[in-house]
Amino acid sequence: MTESQYDVVAIGNAIVDVLAQADDGFLAAHDIAKGAMTLIEEPRAHAIYAAMGPAVEISGGSAANTMVGLAGLGGRAAFIGKVRNDQLGEVFAHDIRAAGVHFATPPATEGPATARCFILVTPDAQRSMNTFLGVSSLLEPSDLDPTLIAAGRTVYLEGYLFDRPEAKDAFYRAAAIAHGSGREVALTLSDAFCVGRHRAAFQHLVESEVDILFANEAEITALYEVDGFDAALQIVRRKCRLAALTRSAAGSVIVSGEEVHVVPAEPVAKVVDTTGAGDLFAAGFLFGLARGRDLGTCGRFGSLAAAEIISHLGARPETSLNALATGKGLL
Repeated sequence: MTESQYDVVAIGNAIVDVLAQADDGFLAAHDIAKGAMTLIEEPRAHAIYAAMGPAVEISGGSAANTMVGLAGLGGRAAFIGKVRNDQLGEVFAHDIRAAGVHFATPPATEGPATARCFILVTPDAQRSMNTFLGVSSLLEPSDLDPTLIAAGRTVYLEGYLFDRPEAKDAFYRAAAIAHGSGREVALTLSDAFCVGRHRAAFQHLVESEVDILFANEAEITALYEVDGFDAALQIVRRKCRLAALTRSAAGSVIVSGEEVHVVPAEPVAKVVDTTGAGDLFAAGFLFGLARGRDLGTCGRFGSLAAAEIISHLGARPETSLNALATGKGLL
């Protein structure tokens, strides 16, 4: 593989996370389901935003979180995602760039507003999320930057985007650009329900285009409609070159043909919030691959990054991942 400008170029939903403290009275007054994630439409998004108290606004979305984690380890990360030319679009762009991720996708000048996820944290630490996908879900092949994709060692595709035909076309277009440039294609399945909606299409994508697959236990068993993890493992090893499969507290299993690595989870004093664990595992694993590490060590990078993220609220590292990896002797 020729030298690349970026370790990973990710394609995913560009979402601004808006985090604020709230009490149960606020949730009840605005008919917000406590502890759940609810998809909402634009008018309701504007109403909730107007009613919220002081908030922290940071760039979010699954693949974007992965790129921030990769940059935090010292990797070279880039992101392609769709925002609107509005206030939150500017927030997303500024924040992800400030985290060390290259982001140059031109903002849309028409259509829905920038995606946002309102995360309301009550005193009992419950997180109630209301997500408006907005313009982020309207990504299509014309939004891709072929030069940028070709400049990445790996292009990383976010399964959450897979719902619209145009997004599917964008995935295949990105894969063609990457493979045509001698690069690799990685996919995260993102969500078992998403897999269930598009099982046959995901199976085709994995078998025809994907070099590196990321999935948790629920997602990989849903993909192949089997009851047990071991059965799914035996199938996926024949379908793509490399699969990194996470199993929560049981750690992860990395499989490439006949090579299998069982990687334990990194110990955590207290699990506070599992949001973003899979995203950060992928960040660590891809960082290890880009540095030429063996698959077991790549899994250790992933476990370390995931452990940091589940030790606090939010999907953005609060401790330097590079320093953590150095302390563990990984760097």
